[in-house]
Amino acid sequence: MKTAVIYCRYSSDNQTEQSIEGQLRVCNEYAKSNDIVILDTYIDRAMTGTNDNRPDFQRMIKDSAKRTFQIVLVYKFDRFSRNKYETAMHKKTLKDNGVKVVSATEYIPDSPEAIILESMLEGYAEYYSAELSQKVKRGMRETRSKGNFTGGYLLYGYKVENHKVVIDQDRADVVRYIYKQYSIGVYVKDIIKELTSKGILNRNKPFARNTVYKILKNEKYSGIYRHNGEIFTNIYPQIVDTETFNKVRAKVLNNQYGKHSDEVTYLLKDKIICGYCGMTVTGENGTARNGERKYYYKCRGRKEHLTDCHKQAIRKDVIEKIVLESVIEHFQKCNNLDYIVNGLMHEQERQAQANVVLNLLLKEQRTTENAIQNIMTAIENGGTTNTVMKRMRELETRKSELEKQIAIEKSKTVAMLDKDQIKAFYIEALRLEPKFLINSLVKQIILFDDKIQIIYNSPIMQSPDNDNRDFLICSKTVKLSFKVPFRTNLMQYEFEIEMYV
Repeated sequence: MKTAVIYCRYSSDNQTEQSIEGQLRVCNEYAKSNDIVILDTYIDRAMTGTNDNRPDFQRMIKDSAKRTFQIVLVYKFDRFSRNKYETAMHKKTLKDNGVKVVSATEYIPDSPEAIILESMLEGYAEYYSAELSQKVKRGMRETRSKGNFTGGYLLYGYKVENHKVVIDQDRADVVRYIYKQYSIGVYVKDIIKELTSKGILNRNKPFARNTVYKILKNEKYSGIYRHNGEIFTNIYPQIVDTETFNKVRAKVLNNQYGKHSDEVTYLLKDKIICGYCGMTVTGENGTARNGERKYYYKCRGRKEHLTDCHKQAIRKDVIEKIVLESVIEHFQKCNNLDYIVNGLMHEQERQAQANVVLNLLLKEQRTTENAIQNIMTAIENGGTTNTVMKRMRELETRKSELEKQIAIEKSKTVAMLDKDQIKAFYIEALRLEPKFLINSLVKQIILFDDKIQIIYNSPIMQSPDNDNRDFLICSKTVKLSFKVPFRTNLMQYEFEIEMYV
């Protein structure tokens, strides 16, 4: 009497556990009709046959060395493998151990012709596998071309309806909030803390730092999806506008280089780009011969040999003092501060009317109240199980928490600042918080060896009263030449500082 083991496998392409049951039934029937005793079964679920990286398959090959069975019985030869090279290699190992692979559905005669027939069947299996892979890839591309969701992990802020990715408005508001806070300089840990305090969680847990960073770097939020060198703009609806996304991405990438050198604060970090090659200008430090630490801003393109840029490094204290004093002086003249205050008043009113967090809390409050009402109805109808009462207590607790958070958000909305308070705050901030000044007012600084170009976050419509002035800063003569963009729809104001060293 012959002894055998059964090997079964199904791949993930539209097959299920029932495929295994069918294979086992046919193999057992074959063994019974051919007087073969089945000693064991080896099963690999959702495993491709194009390689041998399959746990039970490897265990079977290893167990063959014990010489306890003479046959590996499979439903079809392609269940064993769809790779001709690996098939030959593993059959050789089995043969050396006195084991033969037998198909329950493909008859191979015991003759020289059998070698050719078996080889043909194995070759067809490999061909089928390659053809199937090509068809799947072609089908997936067609799916993407039509703007349909191809499956897999779905980004936070989206949902799928009728095979299309659509925006989940509540979560999309959270994504926009994360981007906005990070863009104005709020640390990720503080963003998470604020979201958690408001009861905004991810899968019932506080957002993880890595999750937030992935959200900040994922280009799909700007409406762009890349796959195998192709760009698709019809799959993910845009949640974050392109300008904000590019600004945040540059900020995230910049934070990966030259971080917090010696815990020194680089006031212009995330703001400067090289005027010659367009790469970011990052913080750099070194030690002089006398042991003194020196701090600079240096073009990353030149520093890491990414470009052939010739931009010279510039002393941190020099460039920061030039920019700070220039910005402060200009914003304190020509009613520019009044212009900013008026803009902030308008923004304050707009945000009060569109408080994202408050709207989310109010929506959850309505959902919670509806759930409580439904449970009350169930109780009145006699539904008083322990599970129902436990859920009732959870909802009552959540309702109480929501009422507190809503009261806090409403108090923030009510406590609006007047013009004099905002102006006083800015005047004090200009004097005490230079980092805040740079983050809130300056959009970008373009640095050359002989000039600096500063672009503000909002337009300044007033023209300066003096076009050219010379003054001395750090023993360097600096000439300021201001210019306002001609196009009125260009929402920025810029001026140049030409440095004669």
